[in-house]
Amino acid sequence: MRTDFSSQILATSSGARANEILRACVHCGFCNATCPTYQLTGDELDGPRGRIYLIRELLQGSEDIDRVTRHLDRCLTCRACETTCPSGVAYGELAEIARNHLGPERDGLNGRLRKLLQWMVPVPRRLRAMARLGRAFRWFAPPRFAKNLPARVGKPLAVDSDSATRVLLLNGCAQQVNSAATNEHLAQLLQTHDIGVKTIAEEACCGGLDLHLGDDSAALGYVRRNVDALHPLLDEIDAVLSTASGCGVTVKDYGRLLEHDEHYAQRAAEVAAKTLDVSEYLVHKDLSLAATQPGMRVAWHSPCTLQHGQQLNGVVEKMLQGAGYELTSVPDAHLCCGSAGTYSMLQPTLAEQLKQNKIAALSSDEPDIIATANVGCQTHIAAGAKLPVLHWIELLK
Repeated sequence: MRTDFSSQILATSSGARANEILRACVHCGFCNATCPTYQLTGDELDGPRGRIYLIRELLQGSEDIDRVTRHLDRCLTCRACETTCPSGVAYGELAEIARNHLGPERDGLNGRLRKLLQWMVPVPRRLRAMARLGRAFRWFAPPRFAKNLPARVGKPLAVDSDSATRVLLLNGCAQQVNSAATNEHLAQLLQTHDIGVKTIAEEACCGGLDLHLGDDSAALGYVRRNVDALHPLLDEIDAVLSTASGCGVTVKDYGRLLEHDEHYAQRAAEVAAKTLDVSEYLVHKDLSLAATQPGMRVAWHSPCTLQHGQQLNGVVEKMLQGAGYELTSVPDAHLCCGSAGTYSMLQPTLAEQLKQNKIAALSSDEPDIIATANVGCQTHIAAGAKLPVLHWIELLK
């Protein structure tokens, strides 16, 4: 793709990187075939190719900022387009640059909701308090909030068990509140197999939420806090484990996010290199894992952050089948469920359509249970599914 950026834009690291990414695009449009929002609206500007043109216009000084904002805000950042792209266009990184260029501010109710989510979700004590308040007044809460309230308001896992092999387990933000059972179960499983587990109170939000909302400053603040907390412990542990694929994909990217920070670049890269999704860790340990619910037929939903972001395909499936589960057929398994971090709150109409499509696909082969690997997907799908929705790690022992 041809670009015509000003010297001022090209002089910045983000501008130079955007220019590099844009020039890799060959306009083929293969990306639209796997874009969830393009499938729904049929609007070229709601597909990756159209958004790439809009981002180029934005960085070249487009005056129609509202149009760019509208269509970029509709993007899930599922990165299915990256899996499809024959030219290797780093669309997710390009979208991040554009969102930071636009900034996090929006007008009206949407803008106020974005600020509320930024204030609440990355700080578990606030999210926990709001979840408890929401449960107490469920009938008065707005539907988009009420349907996502957890059945049990969880607490952070606090454990420090010793063994010859030990891992540091990330609690996450929303996960420790909405699905604390995931890490509780994993900690017990690991310790049963003589793997020590450590958590730390100093852990902060991974920064993913603010990155998606275009607040680079807030996001990098969280990233630096985590590097400061995690890096001193790297020599003591086998790996940093994440059971939320959305958090894992962000922490794995710390090296890139802080590559221009001379004080943090090396440490951030070392933290990223030692961070694994729990599926990566367990599959290489080759443990003898058994089914907690033998004989169940499982519909597996691979989150976008696992299959497109971390490119971990077939890993969880291998372990579930090895434990004796039968995996059912799921059409269009590459498509997003519509959760996408804060997306289900900020784009409720599109998110609801995607959720219903995903539930229909997951239910089509008559499974007994739905399994996934990210708290956002789990909460979002469970709000509409008739079947139980669990993190896959809860199906193993």
